Amino acid sequence: MALRVPTIDVSVVDLTVESEGDMKGYLGYTDEALVSTDFETCPISCTFDSKAGIMLDPTFVKVVCWYDNEWGYSCRVVDLIKHMAAEDAKA
Repeated sequence: MALRVPTIDVSVVDLTVESEGDMKGYLGYTDEALVSTDFETCPISCTFDSKAGIMLDPTFVKVVCWYDNEWGYSCRVVDLIKHMAAEDAKA
């Protein structure tokens, strides 16, 4: 479920994932009382809002994550380009 917030560049997503799955390393964490504009230009794909999620079992949690839908996406594109360049250099 995506929730719209009253900012241009930041959104929030309600996401359910395993803590040790493919998302490891791309999720940030905060236990501070932050608002959407606090995440502008945040390079992390999603920042876990610890006050908004619940643990279903030790490796499976329901989380609410904040993200800057332009900046975070751009950071992942840069990661992809770097990966592609590294793979190309091996050839």
